[in-house]
Formats: sequence, structure tokens, C-alpha cells
Amino acid sequence: MRTALLIRHGAVGDGAEERFLGAADLPMSPAGEAQVRELAARLRLRAIPDAIYCSDLSRSLRTAELLADESAIPIRVRPALREIEMGDWQGLSRREIAERRPEDYAARGRDIANFRPPGGESFADLAARVLPCWRELVEDRETQVVAIAGHAGVNRVILCHLLGAPLANLFRIAQRPACVNVVEWQKNEPVVTLIDGERP
Repeated sequence: MRTALLIRHGAVGDGAEERFLGAADLPMSPAGEAQVRELAARLRLRAIPDAIYCSDLSRSLRTAELLADESAIPIRVRPALREIEMGDWQGLSRREIAERRPEDYAARGRDIANFRPPGGESFADLAARVLPCWRELVEDRETQVVAIAGHAGVNRVILCHLLGAPLANLFRIAQRPACVNVVEWQKNEPVVTLIDGERP
């Protein structure tokens, strides 16, 4: 593989960014779909992927469909690329959790990499699930350009892995809706050439 495009799905809806959306299967909003269509148009001018990988959540699959734009680009669904499971916190706002479970909320702040909400995953768990799938994609010698129509948490753990950054710092990496991150292989080493960008 020569290039990997890590793409976040478009916006989900009003207020979604303030909530622990996690693995809830919510669709993109019309505005979110428009964001992905705009990104897809820019990508077609620069780097058409040979294959698009996505999770089995509807917002990820729909992003992949919009990126493919009814072309013959294969879409490969990998449940391992799902967003982090937030368990009992899923769908709740940060303020609601801070008010209802202040001790847990504080514990998460102290150890963002390893804290698990009740019934959910930690970011370390997410990395353990996502990175083997990432390595499988990297080892695919038949494709030159691969896109992942993914999620913010998934993109962040991959980028932390590539940059050698601790998971504790993953929220230092911005991931706006419909952003693109570019990884290019130079002298057989992956180099992150764009983070949270609007262009391929």
C-alpha cells in the first residue's frame, strides 16, 4: 500500500458532538452527507482509492457509499473498525455524566486510555481491536490507495500508533466531521502527511 486515507464520517446531528455517541448506530444528518459528498469530490481530483473499508455502523457504511459514488470501488465492511463502545454512557452528554457519576467522570479524566464506562470499552480496548485490522490493511500488497470511512476514536488510535504517541494524548488530535488524514509510505515507512484536513 502506498497511501491510506483515514476519513471521519460526516456530522450526525445537532448536539451529537457534545454527547458520548460511541457505537450507537445513528445515521449522518443531511448536512453530514453533504460534507462527505464535498470531500469525495475533492478526493476524486487527487487520490481515488482502490478499496474503501468501513465499520458496520450506518454512518460509516454510508460514508463509504458516498466516497465510492456508485463506482466499482469495493467496499469492505469490518466490524472491528466500529467506534468505541461507551456502554451505559452512550447517548449521554458530558454534563449529564459529570452530574450523575462524578467519581467515574473524574476517574476517566485521570486515565483516559484505560478507563471503561460500565458496559463499555476503554481506548486501550479500542486500540487492541482496531490495530490488528489496520495491520491487515497495511499488508495488502494489491492496493495502492486505501480509504477507511471511519470514526473519530478509530482514527485517533491509529494516528497515535503511527506517531508513537501515548493513548493518553489522543484528544490532542482533532477529528472534525468529514475530515481526512493522509498516511503515505516513504522508504517503506508510514509518514503522516495530513491530520484533520479538508483536502486529500
